[in-house]
Amino acid sequence: GEQNYGNRLQCYALQEAIKKIKSDAKVDIIVDDCSSLTIKIKNIIRKIIHKKQKNKYKKLFDPFEKLINYKQCIKGLHFPRVKNKYDKYFVGSDQVWNVGKFGVNKKFFLTFTKSNEKYSYASSFGISEIPRKFHKQYTKNLKKFKLISVREYRGKELIENLTGRKDIEVMVDPTMLLTEEDWDLVAKKPAMLNSKKYILNYFLGDLTYERKEEIMRVAKENSCEIIDILDKNSPFYECGPSEFLYLEKNAFLICTDSFHSSVFAILYNTPFIIFNRIQDDVFSMNSRLETLLSKFDLEERWFKGRINKKMLKCNYSKAYKILNSERIKADKFLRQALNIKDSD
Repeated sequence: GEQNYGNRLQCYALQEAIKKIKSDAKVDIIVDDCSSLTIKIKNIIRKIIHKKQKNKYKKLFDPFEKLINYKQCIKGLHFPRVKNKYDKYFVGSDQVWNVGKFGVNKKFFLTFTKSNEKYSYASSFGISEIPRKFHKQYTKNLKKFKLISVREYRGKELIENLTGRKDIEVMVDPTMLLTEEDWDLVAKKPAMLNSKKYILNYFLGDLTYERKEEIMRVAKENSCEIIDILDKNSPFYECGPSEFLYLEKNAFLICTDSFHSSVFAILYNTPFIIFNRIQDDVFSMNSRLETLLSKFDLEERWFKGRINKKMLKCNYSKAYKILNSERIKADKFLRQALNIKDSD
């Protein structure tokens, strides 16, 4: 689900955003998604059960993967392998500074490299408080970054309180740094798409009966098909990131509880409605969505029990003005990190 789309699209976006600023930059993406034993075990079980699906999934994601310059997947604590290989190191993405079951994950603080090479672009904590016993560790590690930007206002507060730093900036998700035209270059029409008019459902949490009924009512009234990418019985189940982009761009309406689905709805000027995520760790997700909607002044996009006609139209002109200034801010931040003067 989102982990896959969001994660891939963010990697690609930051890679391209850096190349836009410094065209000769060699950007390598280093992934850390193969360290946890439970994930490994889960994957082995999944492989046995879904051998067929696994191949389908690989087929769908592979074309997009080729666009990302993955260097390697680094297991466990072998991050020092990339030590001294690069001029600059960026950390970013969802919940990198969360406290896991085993405490703080040091590699996400880039402890293997020198302070003047460490940067954070839109990193997120995914928690609103840091347990007291980890304060010292966080303070020590966060002080060592040359520049830090985070994704949520709460993250900025946390770091300021822990370190006393006054230079922490809140940045938009890297996917927002690329324009609609940039994304069009990698979007792709799904082979199984026949309908001209469809509502795109993208729910990572549960979809209640009432919500389902309401979406079906709107679909019927507007003669739309409903496409649900995360429904295992749908022919669109887990189509690749490129197809996801196409479906977001061309939907009549997007109904979602996902952060990235909302982001692309804004970028593609598609009407969307956000439903509160129904699941356990509600904080992390709903707070990201709240930050997004308040930043772009789009609070009217929250689902309040009924989808009215007004929600089927959208005017994001105000949001685009804000987005433009956010991109200028991010551009300035990345230029500073890459030591590029504006005239370069």
